[in-house]
Amino acid sequence: MATVPLLSDSEASPEARAVFDDIRATRGSDFINNFWRALAHDPALLRATWDRLKAVMGPGTLDPLTKELIYIAVSVANGCEYCAHSHTAAARAKGMTAEQHGELLSVIGMAAQTNALATALQVPVDDTFKV
Repeated sequence: MATVPLLSDSEASPEARAVFDDIRATRGSDFINNFWRALAHDPALLRATWDRLKAVMGPGTLDPLTKELIYIAVSVANGCEYCAHSHTAAARAKGMTAEQHGELLSVIGMAAQTNALATALQVPVDDTFKV
């Protein structure tokens, strides 16, 4: 359950509705997900977050699927169920196969395990790795 009501278009301020319109136009969809509806309580934060997300997830040297896979991994590491689900859906829409998803989860699990072991053992970083 959300800690704030999820604002409908009619409940959102004109500033928030303008961001919703931009989300719809950018994504080519009428769907505004719950994350944006929760952020609509603070239109300035909504705008700043949406603008930053568009810039980071937009065209760059990493392809769109790779960006989604990274987003999934970080979301899992941070324990964000919402982002793990929404970016898994986005990755599937960008062509992620079931095999790629399984391999991604294996890498995430392996990294979590070795990160925990290195942290528990307080293994010093090799000088070779310090760039």
